[in-house]
Parts: sequence; C-alpha cells; structure tokens
Amino acid sequence: MSEKRRSRWYFGGLSSSAAACITHPLDLIKVHLQTQHEVRMRMVGMTMSVVQREGVLALYSGLSASLCRQMTYSLSRFAIYETVSDQMKDRTHGPMPFYQKVLLGLVGGFAGGFIGTPADMVNVSYAHALDGLFRVWKEEGMKKLFSGATMASSRGALVTVGQLACYDQAKQLVLGTGAMQDNILTHFLASLIAGGCATVLCQPLDVLKTRLMNSKGEYVGLLHCVRDTAKLGPNAFYKGLVPAGIRLIPHTVLTFIFLEQLRTCCGIRIVT
Repeated sequence: MSEKRRSRWYFGGLSSSAAACITHPLDLIKVHLQTQHEVRMRMVGMTMSVVQREGVLALYSGLSASLCRQMTYSLSRFAIYETVSDQMKDRTHGPMPFYQKVLLGLVGGFAGGFIGTPADMVNVSYAHALDGLFRVWKEEGMKKLFSGATMASSRGALVTVGQLACYDQAKQLVLGTGAMQDNILTHFLASLIAGGCATVLCQPLDVLKTRLMNSKGEYVGLLHCVRDTAKLGPNAFYKGLVPAGIRLIPHTVLTFIFLEQLRTCCGIRIVT
C-alpha cells in the first residue's frame, strides 16, 4: 500500500495569494512603466523612484485588490482544474492526455476569469478591495462590475492552459525521465516551464488589450485591432514579452512551489 496527497479545492487560491504578496511590487512597477507618456525609466529606475517618493510600503499599494483577485480568479480556476483532474485520474487510473489538460485549462480559466472580473475593476484609488467593489456596485450597478468580462475570461483561459496544463505535463515528463524525484527542484523546473508557456500564450492578448485601451477610437473592434497589429509583423504581438515574463514567471514558480508544499503537508490522504 502507498499513500499519496491530493490538493484541497482552496489550495490554489492560498498559493496564488502567497505568491502575490511576494511579487506584487513587480505588478505595481509594471503598471507605472506602462503608464509613462514617454519611456524615461526602466524597471530598476522606476522602483527606486517610487521608493524615494513614497517609501517602501508604496510598493504594496493595492495589495488588497490583488489578493481579492487571487481569492476569486485563481481559487476558482485551480479548484475546477484540480477537482476534475483528480476525478479523471481516479476513473482512468493514470494521467490525463495533454489535450484533455488543455481543454480543462480552457474551461477552468474561462470560468475563473469571469468570476474574478469584479476584482479587476478595483484599483488603488479605493481604500481597499471591498470598499472598491461596494462603491462600484452601489454607484454604477452590478453590470459595471463585469465590464470587460470577455477579455478577462479569454486571458484567464490562456494563462490557465499555460500554467496548470503545462505544469502538469512538464512535471509528468520530467518525472518520466527517471532522472529526478518528486521534490522541490522538480516543482521549480516544471513551474519555470509553465510560467514561460503562460507568458508566450497570453502576451498577444495583452498587447491587443493595451492597444485597445490606449486607442482614441481608431479601432472598430477586436478584429480590426488584430489586423492592424498584424501589419506590423509577428513580433508586434510579443512587444513587452520580457517585462511580462519577469512579472508572470516568478509568480507562477512561487504559486506551484507553495501549492506542492501545501499538498505535501496538509493535502487529503489517499491510500492506494
């Protein structure tokens, strides 16, 4: 008889929140860099500027909104993916094929993106996340809380395929070689691959989202924006790939390391 540990449905939300506490300054600096009217500072220079002007704690401005997002968006997509994945493994007594992992990632990510949309509406201008959610709902209605749900859900689907499906597959392949054990080094390597996949998958959508948000009415819709961007060549869809990777890859690595540690220490015991 052997014993395995299985994730509890809320572990993904806790792991993502813990990772967000560490990587939140990277998110904040990325926003500052993107909102520059002219490129005057790089990442290190912007970080030093924020600390000098507002202090170290300013790097954690808006953390409550970030945690609110992780406990809605990430908790939902991890719960859906892990729960269904475990049920499929029990039924087939083996790992899922990669295409099924991709499909499950798309479904879980789309649902999580929709559920997490209200948290995306909350920004640092509110006292805290709950204050922002309540004020938007009271002043502009429930519909406003889900403004941009299509884009958020689409991005959630792509990120979840890159993170969860690719992590599962990378971990399976690494362990399949027999050269490595199921330990933190394997988790680090698999999550590093997953973070890279997620960055590459969602970057084109992030570029289109940024172009649409910064447009002054020159685009009729998303397809018009896609055609216009395509005229600049394939590389145009991957503008800002390195800064995006610097933000997303560390968060992905930390999330899965925390998740695996939670699974090992506090997971559901399965005796086979």
